[in-house]
Amino acid sequence: MTAESTDTWAGWYRDRQGAEAITLTAGGRQVRTRIRGVEYAGGDFAALEAVGEGESLSSCVMEWDIPLPVSADGAVEQATLSCLLALGERDAEGPVGRAELSLTLHCRGAAYASGIAGGGFEEALGRIRSQLPTDTELAAQPLVGAV
Repeated sequence: MTAESTDTWAGWYRDRQGAEAITLTAGGRQVRTRIRGVEYAGGDFAALEAVGEGESLSSCVMEWDIPLPVSADGAVEQATLSCLLALGERDAEGPVGRAELSLTLHCRGAAYASGIAGGGFEEALGRIRSQLPTDTELAAQPLVGAV
């Protein structure tokens, strides 16, 4: 994804009320989704806030996959970045409950996991980059938020 493009991914949202299919859109330095009729936007996946009236996201999980080109041995291949974001319970003062983001890159028969990061997409992606073989790199730089 580039700063000028808009990318869309299908995913799932789950909380105490149940599960529903969602669509996540990233572009223009914003991430957006609609959950139960409420629009959410933010500079990163873990920073989604209601646009206008709506409940804050807490005690919930979002999952989605991002197709991601990977350059390996001089050829570009398609890989899949599986994303799992868990948002904890909000306290009275905090805008966001504890965010735990886990990314796993499925590439060339191997899986590279970020472990649980504090919610920052680029930080988690950096952990994956550091594990890739020396001849392998992400062919496109996904830009999420203000990074």
